[in-house]
Amino acid sequence: MSTSPRQPLTALISPNVEESISLVKETFSRHRGILIVGNCIVNYHGRASSKLESGERIAVFKEDGSVLVHRPVGYEPVNWQPPGCVFHVEAVGSDLQVTAVRRQPAESVKISFDRVYLVAALNLVDVGKFALHASEEDMQRAVLLMPSLVEEGLKPIAYEKKVEPGFVDVYCEDNAGGLVVIEIKRTTASKQAALQLAKYVEAVRSMVNKDVRGVLAAPSLGKGVQRLLTTLGLEHKALDPRKCAEVLSRTETRRLQEFFEEK
Repeated sequence: MSTSPRQPLTALISPNVEESISLVKETFSRHRGILIVGNCIVNYHGRASSKLESGERIAVFKEDGSVLVHRPVGYEPVNWQPPGCVFHVEAVGSDLQVTAVRRQPAESVKISFDRVYLVAALNLVDVGKFALHASEEDMQRAVLLMPSLVEEGLKPIAYEKKVEPGFVDVYCEDNAGGLVVIEIKRTTASKQAALQLAKYVEAVRSMVNKDVRGVLAAPSLGKGVQRLLTTLGLEHKALDPRKCAEVLSRTETRRLQEFFEEK
């Protein structure tokens, strides 16, 4: 038995209101995503209220019930709703009106288009895995945001601390009140990294009257590096670049959400 090929996209260019509503309703009934480009007004009601005056924008309604309204420039949406919204579409006079309603918390976004340039019904399939990658600078930022990535109870004091041999990536205090010098490596740490850390630790010890520990934070160690660390009295803590990237991603997402909640 033959099956018809999947149609990933169905588009209408400059449709009238009836054509737009027909395609949008059918798409929503199939729990598919839809993209609308046109001139619109956006009204939000919920924990606060706002109105976005008339302008040409891109509205994206996704399969999971999330909504994004974008201006022609900038990467951040000017209005948005998280997943879980229920969509309603109707004609209000000569306008196409789409409303996204969310129950908890109770809020809604109403988008009214007086001109529609494009309606695209999406039937997209995406099963690709997402691999996050972080640079050493990103990993440093993640450790400063969440020191428990290296060790529970660490309290960052400084970063890029200048000592005679160079700069300490992250400088912390541990639960016992001792100081911890952290050297971060994105890939397998070499013997050179261990020797570099040893120099930083000795430099800090010469400056303070406290216990000083040295930690080499890296995904893995090269051959013979663990033995060298033990000889030098240093430690290795496994630090995954992907987990660091996830911490940064969550932080940026939270900041974005807090930004919109203030609107």
